[in-house]
Amino acid sequence: MKYWLWLLASAPFFPVAAQRDSLFEHHQFDSLPYRLLRPLNEVAGKRYPLVVFLHGSGERGTDNELNLKYVASLFLNDTVRRKFPCFVLLPQCPATDRWVNVAWSSPTHTLRPAPTASLAKVMELIAEVKKQRPINPKRVYVGGLSMGGFGTWELLARQPTVFAAAIPICGGADERTASRIRHVPLWAFHGAMDSVVPPERSRNMITALRKVRGKPRYTEYPLVGHDSWVNALAEPELLPWLFAQRLK
Repeated sequence: MKYWLWLLASAPFFPVAAQRDSLFEHHQFDSLPYRLLRPLNEVAGKRYPLVVFLHGSGERGTDNELNLKYVASLFLNDTVRRKFPCFVLLPQCPATDRWVNVAWSSPTHTLRPAPTASLAKVMELIAEVKKQRPINPKRVYVGGLSMGGFGTWELLARQPTVFAAAIPICGGADERTASRIRHVPLWAFHGAMDSVVPPERSRNMITALRKVRGKPRYTEYPLVGHDSWVNALAEPELLPWLFAQRLK
């Protein structure tokens, strides 16, 4: 069993709901609920990485709870918190909106002139958190799964100088944006048997990036369907790779 998968599956590491709620602070930014995790043993005067993670379509709402699903346990793990102290930002998209206005099963889509209201609010929120918290601006990372994978690709395309690295999981992007994000270190993931978001969405974007001399990492799981985030978030190299990236 992979190291991170073992780490997540070990009962002592799973925080109870009360602990999770106390550590992932409840916040609201205008109409956008979000959770924020502070670094373990935060030191005054020190600046920390910021990890932004976008949830999938099933976690939309206003409860400020579903956005914790899948990823919160990873960043609340004691070993992870000690080794990779950081702020973790988990916004929640309302049920009436999407991070990206696209049909998930579509083979292609075009980047629209403006982001959805919710993604625009996420961009504002990131800027606000960077202003209000001790964030290292050279170490802001973004990731997301499914709808959040689409959102990750789009945030990169709309703000190509903001993020030091990205981890889009089972998402898709406008391949014509590859040239503007070719410099961003990214590691994409998809399941080969995904029947919700075709794996070609990730494959085609990776091909487009390589054509413009980008150097993306790509992992495709042969026997995995739409829940490839389970495997991706259990990759033993994922967090060491992510936190090693910095803006030039």
